[in-house]
Amino acid sequence: MSEPRSKAVRIAVAGHTNTGKTSLMRTLTRDTGFGEVSSRPGTTRHVEGARLIADGDVLVELYDTPGMEDPIALLEVLDGLEAPEPGRRLDGPARVERFLALPSARGRFEQEAKVLRQVLASDAALHVVDARDPVLAKHRDELEILRNCAVPLLPVLNFVRDPAADESAWREALARVGLHAVVRFDTVAPERDGERRLYEALGTLLETSRPLLDRLVASREREAEARRRAALRLVAELLIDAAAYRVVVSETAPQQVAAAVAELNEAVRRREQDCVDALLRLYRFRPGDVDADSLPLADGRWEDDLFHPETLRLMGIRLGTGAAAGAAAGMGVDLMVGGLTLGAAAALGALAGGGWQALRHFGDRLLGRLSGRLQLTVADEILRLLALRALRLMAALESRGHAAMTPIRRSVDAAVALREGALPATLQRARAHPHWSSLDAAPAESDARVEAVEALAGELAAFVEDAGGHSAEQPSNRR
Repeated sequence: MSEPRSKAVRIAVAGHTNTGKTSLMRTLTRDTGFGEVSSRPGTTRHVEGARLIADGDVLVELYDTPGMEDPIALLEVLDGLEAPEPGRRLDGPARVERFLALPSARGRFEQEAKVLRQVLASDAALHVVDARDPVLAKHRDELEILRNCAVPLLPVLNFVRDPAADESAWREALARVGLHAVVRFDTVAPERDGERRLYEALGTLLETSRPLLDRLVASREREAEARRRAALRLVAELLIDAAAYRVVVSETAPQQVAAAVAELNEAVRRREQDCVDALLRLYRFRPGDVDADSLPLADGRWEDDLFHPETLRLMGIRLGTGAAAGAAAGMGVDLMVGGLTLGAAAALGALAGGGWQALRHFGDRLLGRLSGRLQLTVADEILRLLALRALRLMAALESRGHAAMTPIRRSVDAAVALREGALPATLQRARAHPHWSSLDAAPAESDARVEAVEALAGELAAFVEDAGGHSAEQPSNRR
C-alpha cells in the first residue's frame, strides 16, 4: 500500500497595500497573468490562490491577499476587545477570532478580515515589504496585527535593487518587533538564488514542512537547468540554420542578385524572429514583456535591422575598414564567386554600394567556385550579431521577474569572444552543409545536424555567464 501524499504547505502572502504581493505571486508561480498588477493601491480585493507542483505533487499553496488599508484603526479595535469572562485575557489568535465575528469585519474592515482569515488558515505568512517606503506607524501596527495570528511570519523585502530602498531601516524595525529572519527578494529582478533562500528561510520556521520545501527547491532548480539547455538549443538551431543557408543565383543578372540578397536577408530575419518567439514562450513571457533601447525588442520584435552596419557597430562587432567593408556587411552575405565577368562583378559591386572592393574585402573567405553561378551565404559578422542578440535576450529573460511591469531597459555586455574571436568550430563546419539549414524548402533532419546543434549549444554555454546578469535599470512600478 502506497504512503499518503504529504499535505501541501499553505502560505499566505500578506502586507500593506501596493507593496508587491501580487508581484511576488507572479514571480514564484512564473505566471505573468496571475492577478492584476498595478501602481494603484488596493488592486487585489479578494484572496486568490495558486499551487506549486513538483513531480506531480502539490507541495505549496500560495494565497495572495488584499492589502491592509487601515491597520492603525484595526489595532485599536483589537486592543479594545475584552474576554467574555472577567479576569481572563485574550491571546492573539482569540482576539483575532473575536474581531472576525464583529459586524465591522464585514464592513469597514472587510479587506483586513479577508487577510486575517487566510493567515489563520495558513501554515505561515510572507509579509511583503516595499523597501523603498519609510518605516511608519501604520507598518508597525500591521506587523503587530499579523503577529496576533500566531503564525510563523517571514518578512520579504521587495524592490531592494531600487536606489530609493532603505534595507537597513527596515531590518532594524523588524528586529524591534522580534522578526529577525528576513529575506530580500526583488520581484522585478530576483537574484539567481533568491527563491532558494526564500524557501530555506521558510524551512527554518516550518521544520516539519522542510522536506516539502526542499523538494520544491530541487524541482525548480532542475527546471531552470532544463530551461537553459533548451534555450541554448534554440539559439544553436538558429545559428546552424543561418550558417548553413545559401542562395544560388546567376551572377550575370544583377536584378536576380538583388532579389536573392533580399530573399536571404528576409529568410534570416524571419528565422531570428522565430527564435525570439520560442525563447519568450520557453521562459513564459509575453511579447510585450520585453522592450528596450539597447535590447531593442518592441512587442517581441527586434527594432534594429539585423543587416544594417550600424546595428553591428552598436554591438561592438568590427566591420573592417573603408566604405567597401560597410557596404558588404550591409548586404549581410559572404560572396562565393567564380567565373565572374568584370561587367557582372562591377554591377554587383554597384548594387552593394561599395564597388568591386566590396568583393575583394571578402576574398579571403571565398568558400567555393561555381562557374557562371553566384552563391550567397550569411556573413560571419551577421552570425556574431545573431549569437549576441539571442544570448543577450536569453540572459535578460533569466534575470527577469515575471512581476515586472516596465519592459526590460538594459542588458549587460556579452562575451568579447563572440564579438572578436573565432566563430565556434561547429558554425564553421555548418558552412559546408547547406542541407542542415531549415531555411530551405524541405530540410532533412539528419543525425549530423542534431549532433551539430548539441555541440554548438555546448560551445555557447561558455558564453552565457558572460552575457548574463540583471537588468541595470529598474522600474519603479509597484504592486
